[in-house]
Amino acid sequence: MAGVPGRIAVAASAAAPAESERRWIDAAFAMKRLAEAWGDQPYGAVVVLHGAIAGEGPSRVVQRGDPDAHAEREAIRDAQRRLGRTDLEGAVLYSTSRPCARCERVAASARVLRMIHGRELRDAGPPAA
Repeated sequence: MAGVPGRIAVAASAAAPAESERRWIDAAFAMKRLAEAWGDQPYGAVVVLHGAIAGEGPSRVVQRGDPDAHAEREAIRDAQRRLGRTDLEGAVLYSTSRPCARCERVAASARVLRMIHGRELRDAGPPAA
């Protein structure tokens, strides 16, 4: 997503899975720092599809006055906008903390494959509806 203002460009590589996942969680934590810089809640998330970031989401709950603007939902919405479709089949959601039940349901309805969270790269598995 290079060239888009405010976006983090993270190139895919032939890195080992752990290194690749570290790259994506680092991008989620960059979204968290962006949210904090805006005075928002300290959460961030990215959606990764086919080895590239498809969507990014800093928390925008405070900024928008929207209790549903969680980082995970913002990342999913961004991916859906960028891709021009609601189906994110095969995507992985990386977030700074375990997604709440509502965010998990949104990820399930978008057909996200699995969720990874935290610096420890905890695999929460496929989202439940």
